[in-house]
Amino acid sequence: MSFQIKSFKELISMTKEKLEESMIPLRVRSAKAKAEGIKVEIETKMVDLEAKINTACASKDIDFNRIVDLMDDYALAERQLEQVTKVVDQLFPAE
Repeated sequence: MSFQIKSFKELISMTKEKLEESMIPLRVRSAKAKAEGIKVEIETKMVDLEAKINTACASKDIDFNRIVDLMDDYALAERQLEQVTKVVDQLFPAE
């Protein structure tokens, strides 16, 4: 096991800032994972909307207003994905 418990004396001598500082890598990983989860949700929504658009276009009685609404929803999701990706790239630049 690579983890070693610090001695009690060492632990109580650590300041709150030091303890919080040791949590930074975990917080960064957590934030990245959360961002990736959001991106996956948006991508899933986009795939679902693509299927709905195709289904609406193939229906017997085509509802053009519905198709346009679905296309608007798709464009919004696409824009959200671009924005989230941009924010993630800026917050977590490749090292």
